[in-house]
Amino acid sequence: MGVLPTTTRDALKSRIDSACSDPDKGLPGAAAAVVGKDGKLLFFHAGGKRGHGSPEPLAADSVFWIASCTKLITGIACMQLVEQGKLSLDDSKEIERICPELKEVQVLQENGSLVEKARGITLRMLLTHTAGFGYAFMNSKLRDSSRPIGFDEFSGYLSDFKQPLVHQPGEAWEYGVNIDWVGVVIERVTKQTLNEYFHQHIFEPLGLTQISMLPTSAMKDKLAYMHQRDSAGKVSPRDHLLRRPLTVENKSDQESLFNSGGAGCFSTPQDYCQILAVLLNDGTSPSTGSQLLKQDTVDEMFRNQIANLPPLSEKYIPDAKPDLTNSGTGLHPTVSGDRQGWGLTFLLSGGLTGRSISTAQWSGLPNLYWWCDRENGLAGIVCAQILPFGDAQVFQLYQDVEAGVYQGLASV
Repeated sequence: MGVLPTTTRDALKSRIDSACSDPDKGLPGAAAAVVGKDGKLLFFHAGGKRGHGSPEPLAADSVFWIASCTKLITGIACMQLVEQGKLSLDDSKEIERICPELKEVQVLQENGSLVEKARGITLRMLLTHTAGFGYAFMNSKLRDSSRPIGFDEFSGYLSDFKQPLVHQPGEAWEYGVNIDWVGVVIERVTKQTLNEYFHQHIFEPLGLTQISMLPTSAMKDKLAYMHQRDSAGKVSPRDHLLRRPLTVENKSDQESLFNSGGAGCFSTPQDYCQILAVLLNDGTSPSTGSQLLKQDTVDEMFRNQIANLPPLSEKYIPDAKPDLTNSGTGLHPTVSGDRQGWGLTFLLSGGLTGRSISTAQWSGLPNLYWWCDRENGLAGIVCAQILPFGDAQVFQLYQDVEAGVYQGLASV
């Protein structure tokens, strides 16, 4: 991997700054980090402000709630335990013994009734979003079934994840709380909280200090503000969606906090890029030399696990809770002939930016997007803190940053 030309770096900085030039109708702030196979940052820039109306600039050490970007970390943790023989990907009896809740769960029908599930839930189903779980903010059937109380996947309590299935296990891809249940499995097998496991087996071996499910006081002091865009396109600050990890004050609070394997981490873009660099190097950190996974495990994570199901390029995501997500068809724009598949916790998709067709990628609810292109040895993340998900301006910025990096490297 070469060095980005100065002209490319300047152009990317200008693009980010431009996206943040109108804090009312644009983005209050955004940051991007790109890493090469050697683990060194090829590019980093934070533009705009820490929050709408804030005099503070978004800084190099600003901390973001990375939401569903956490899923990749949970996947790495899970596959470490699979390598050690402590978990099996395809043994439903094992998983339902560890989590009796998964044995007893029923399947929600269109009329609101519940029926027994036809088969057991496996770890592979959970990792590939084919176990049958959904998200109440992306599935109106599930949303309506929970009323008058409702499901809140960001409450910080396990009770909000004890939801019925919306499909029979193994029969459909449905984005949902599946990876949160993987986190529960990890906790029960290791007898550690998920955050403790992450720190001991992922963050500390990589030398990462600005990523956690329980942000330190210093991290909270650098927390980027959360925002909401209204139907007219105007942006304003809003209360944080994942408040509970930010407000726990004692050990008792921490012990009752649900560690969300699907959405619980806070991080800087730079620390997250070091996790992506591990995947670029087949499971070993180029920065510290620590091996988190074996190469064949990473290969399996990058294999399309749902070739028997309809292509994800045709998947429609509804806006069951419009304050949290926009609706849309297709998870990511891609090149002709790419069905789009799903690995173990992430989308596999080509695109028009210069990435390879087997590139891993995913996103986070407040409009964060990462990609990891093993073939080209390139990965990165673009971070904002704005709801609802599917913000057109953040997505275009992400595409422009990614394309600019590939173009810049090709010109060297």
